[in-house]
Amino acid sequence: MQHHARRAAIVVVGLVTSGIAHAQNGGQEFDRIERGRYLTAMGDCVACHTPDGGKPFAGGLTVQTPFGALVSPNITPDPATGIGNWTDAEFLRAMHSGIDRAGHHLYPAFPYVYYTRVSDEDVLAIRAYLETLQPVVNKVVPNQLPFPFDVREGVAAWNELNFTPGLFKPDPTKTAEWNRGAYIVTGLEHCGLCHTPKTASGGDDNGHYLQGATLEGWYAPNITGDTRTGIGSWSLDEIAAYLRDGHNSVAAASGPMREEIENSSSKLTNADLHTVAVYLKDLPGQDHAVAPVGADTQAMQAGQAIYVDECSACHTRSGNGIPRLIPALKGAPAVQQDSAASLVRVVLQGAQSAQTARAVTGPAMPALGWKFSDEQVADVVTYIRNSWGNVASAVFASDVKAVRADLARRTN
Repeated sequence: MQHHARRAAIVVVGLVTSGIAHAQNGGQEFDRIERGRYLTAMGDCVACHTPDGGKPFAGGLTVQTPFGALVSPNITPDPATGIGNWTDAEFLRAMHSGIDRAGHHLYPAFPYVYYTRVSDEDVLAIRAYLETLQPVVNKVVPNQLPFPFDVREGVAAWNELNFTPGLFKPDPTKTAEWNRGAYIVTGLEHCGLCHTPKTASGGDDNGHYLQGATLEGWYAPNITGDTRTGIGSWSLDEIAAYLRDGHNSVAAASGPMREEIENSSSKLTNADLHTVAVYLKDLPGQDHAVAPVGADTQAMQAGQAIYVDECSACHTRSGNGIPRLIPALKGAPAVQQDSAASLVRVVLQGAQSAQTARAVTGPAMPALGWKFSDEQVADVVTYIRNSWGNVASAVFASDVKAVRADLARRTN
């Protein structure tokens, strides 16, 4: 009896221990998948892999590049048309080296140039999350570039010029917060893809890292510590609020940045947003002298009259706007950029600001392109860029005409 009782006790203990181990493993896997969900949002994967009206992550979104159109692939776990049959090693190679399952070079519209810095652990957490998605059958032909850009072997040459593979290496001279922010900005958030100007070959011009660049008809602004055109005058809390809410006391996000905030940065923890702010604030700006446009010029006087009649009711005569509702124009980096393309575009086309959990209103600006001539738009934009202490180059009717034509081309 004692022998049987002892044996039964051992079996019970074994079952309990096995159950605890199974529960622990299940809990660890849940944590890994949840972390992967968070990291997938950080990488804004849904934005490129989901076309309008399409199923999330199933691919099919057309991405316009300077060399032609690419179509995003299906990254759901469908084994035939998605990544269901990919191994972890193949997924890591794609993220870190830009090479797909078949050994083909991926085009750098997929930001492996940045994802190469992401740790194996984080990449595989993303993989674990993607495996939990509903498989979607959606066969996509990603490469639709014209010859010779459709020849993937050319990407190898591009990589030699523009791609340095390797995991993120912390800077031992910086704080843990700074390094975490650098890991996020230079890795999954891939901020340089939009905000760093490009060389003739289409790679990052790292001599002007995050100092602003033109992208699909918008100008992604300078986000370095530059005090005039960058975010050097913003506090850490203001930077974090902008990335979390789409609004802060002086600015409101629109255009591609609105989409990024709604899909990605608004999903990040306050702690991670703070580290991003710490990193960006520490980047040296390159403030350079720009001659202001004189208040007595015809353009400034005409622009002032238009502003008072059409803009001051919302943005106020002082240019201060309404905190967290109507963006300020006074001292705003967005209106003092080297390029006025985004500001002109907003005047012509109007804009919708971000809608997030903490800023649900998402106020909009009406389009005025139907009402104003090219010269009138140029005058009011020049006035905004050179009033209340702002300093920026003048805008001309020819500049507005070019933006108007680009908008028409993209709409048709």
